[in-house]
Amino acid sequence: MSVEAAKNARELLLKEYRGVLSTHSKSMPGFPFGSVVPYCLDEQGRPLILISRIAQHTHNLQKDPKCSMLVGEREADDVQAVGRLTYLAEAEKLEDTAAIEAAAERYYRYFPDSQNYHKAHDFDFWVLKPVRHRYIGGFGAIHWVDHLTLANPFAGKAEISMVEHMNSDHAKAIAHYVDLAGLPKTVPAQMAGIDTEGMHLRIGQALYWLPFQAPCHTPIQVREALVSLAHAEVWPKNAVADA
Repeated sequence: MSVEAAKNARELLLKEYRGVLSTHSKSMPGFPFGSVVPYCLDEQGRPLILISRIAQHTHNLQKDPKCSMLVGEREADDVQAVGRLTYLAEAEKLEDTAAIEAAAERYYRYFPDSQNYHKAHDFDFWVLKPVRHRYIGGFGAIHWVDHLTLANPFAGKAEISMVEHMNSDHAKAIAHYVDLAGLPKTVPAQMAGIDTEGMHLRIGQALYWLPFQAPCHTPIQVREALVSLAHAEVWPKNAVADA
């Protein structure tokens, strides 16, 4: 059950791209301070955030890095009947130049507008290093999950190459994925990222994670999955989740 709960919790973290970050208030000691932050997952599967140096939550984290991020399923009619995750973590500001460059490359693909204010307005990348997680999958489905994160084997050059190739040469395939998944068609979708378990499409400012039928561990397996989806008439059920 813990393996199943971890998978469901991780998929929720992948599906959503914003959460409520709770920090220890510096100006009001003893009180939690909540703020909304967008995020994507880094190469180790940890939430990566970009926050302003003058923001209250940044001052709070500088004093005490212990924090949590609440992520819930978007547009739920009954928030108590759907999945939500409390991600307990210690926040760490990225200082290494190579790590910052890698974070920027990935984050900009998910949130292109962030590139305009990152350096101009004194924003920094922080990573939420996991401690423990509380996942609720609906009524009665409550779990503590210790091992949630999953490293992305494609992070870096492999992922960049696959994403750029799909966006430049396979727009029709991406449009077909949008049709299969019933996603909005307000503007053409762009692929933002690929991980072992699925892919992210960006439509305007919104992000959507779509699962592969089975985990992909090599670029060849990803290619086979994408080709199969390009010819599919319905989105295939996830073999692992539905087993």
